[in-house]
Amino acid sequence: QVQLVESGGGLVQAGGSLRLSCAASGRTFRSYAMGWFRQAPGKEREFVAAISRIGGSTYYADSVKGRFTISRDYAKNTVYLQMNSLKPEDTAVYYCAAGYPPVLPGVRRDYDYWGQGTQVTVSS
Repeated sequence: QVQLVESGGGLVQAGGSLRLSCAASGRTFRSYAMGWFRQAPGKEREFVAAISRIGGSTYYADSVKGRFTISRDYAKNTVYLQMNSLKPEDTAVYYCAAGYPPVLPGVRRDYDYWGQGTQVTVSS
């Protein structure tokens, strides 16, 4: 069992930055691939970024490539999402997810555990 707790969301102006954190419980953190998804009102949950179990591979949605960076800290059992050059269309609830391999990075059903989400609002 893995419990995920996101933090770091908030209100920011367009062009600004936020860093989301996702703290994972348990000693099996390094066994899981980690991902970030987001869901805007009235829309389906969509893939944002993912990082492999070992951390050597990262994946991004085209809409965030070059602006967002995913990373993980094994000592802190935490995965991060650094978000720069934020746009109003990035406004959504952001969810952290953990998947036991094999995991296709952008496939929701491949992830076994989900956090409760953190709200990100970007004003224009």
